[in-house]
Amino acid sequence: MSNKRDYYEVLGLEKGASAEEVKKAFRKLAYQFHPDRNKEKGAEERFKEISEAYAVLSDPEKKQKYDTYGHAGINGNYTTEDIFRGADFSGFGFSVEDILNRFFSGGFSSEGFGGFGFQQQHTEPQRGRDLETTVEITLEQAANGAEVELNLNKNDRCSRCGGNGAEPGSSVTTCPKCGGRGQIQHQVSSPFGRMITVTTCDRCQGRGKVAEKPCVRCRGIGVEEVKKKINVKIPAGIEENVYLTVRGQGDAGYYGAPSGDLYVGIRIKLHPYILRRGVDLIFEAKIDYPKAVLGGEIVVPILGGEARLTIPAGTQNGEILRMRGKGMPRVDSGNRGDELVHITVDIPKKLSKRQKEIIEELGKEIGSEVKKTGWFNI
Repeated sequence: MSNKRDYYEVLGLEKGASAEEVKKAFRKLAYQFHPDRNKEKGAEERFKEISEAYAVLSDPEKKQKYDTYGHAGINGNYTTEDIFRGADFSGFGFSVEDILNRFFSGGFSSEGFGGFGFQQQHTEPQRGRDLETTVEITLEQAANGAEVELNLNKNDRCSRCGGNGAEPGSSVTTCPKCGGRGQIQHQVSSPFGRMITVTTCDRCQGRGKVAEKPCVRCRGIGVEEVKKKINVKIPAGIEENVYLTVRGQGDAGYYGAPSGDLYVGIRIKLHPYILRRGVDLIFEAKIDYPKAVLGGEIVVPILGGEARLTIPAGTQNGEILRMRGKGMPRVDSGNRGDELVHITVDIPKKLSKRQKEIIEELGKEIGSEVKKTGWFNI
């Protein structure tokens, strides 16, 4: 015994309602429960139910069998596909194919428990795999931008057939086994009703088409493994561990399906003198005691060369001097950060006799007693 609700009850109608009443009721309920409009839980199942009720009651032959035998007259004579075949959904903003493709997909179903189980008529081949690799660049390349060449082993479109899997000069035709649907439907009787199982067609692998003569190079799958050079542009200012996406440079899809993407991870080599902190660069400059006291100029490395930096008289150990605009560019604006020069005063550990005499004289001149101060006055 079927546990389906009465079709007239589903549409809110009295038994024997006219075709116009059926259409009017369905229009109202379809717009109310269509999943594109109604996101509430259960709306999708409700839409399936009213769609099946309308498909039966709007067809004179199916309606007559239903009025006479109830659900037994439908389940015993029609598959799910047959129920919807011929139903007129024009004027509602969707078609039979829309309903079947969107809601009636699945591995199997029992007509005794709803009758839904017919999958979409055509399964497109899946896109190719995404690929991932890494590239190591210098800090200068990260600052100025670069173009690097990658050598990859990947699946690419077959150079002989262009990706369609057919030998040149031959054609691609509708699969004779599944009729172009990409799927094969099997029906088995059970105590619960008729079970409908849907599997991918093993002849065309789900694409609905087959090559008249398979390509001898790729054996009909449309791809071949190649070594390919790919140029990747590195934007100026890029940071470590960022991944660039190169669209369409992953593996090519079988049977002409779209290619996947390539993800390129960025690694930046350590610079021998300069450290990076965001958009700023850091360089440690060691200067001697006289330079710190008297001031002067030093030469410091910057990206792409050198620059002269003025050391003010009385510069303290650990002081940081800023060279504006000598850092990394910002990716979003191109404005550059700064280079921060960390000053370390180099105190000699060994002195000659003359150097000691000079330091002692200086100490007497400026006073070498320890000054008392608090922590917060340092």
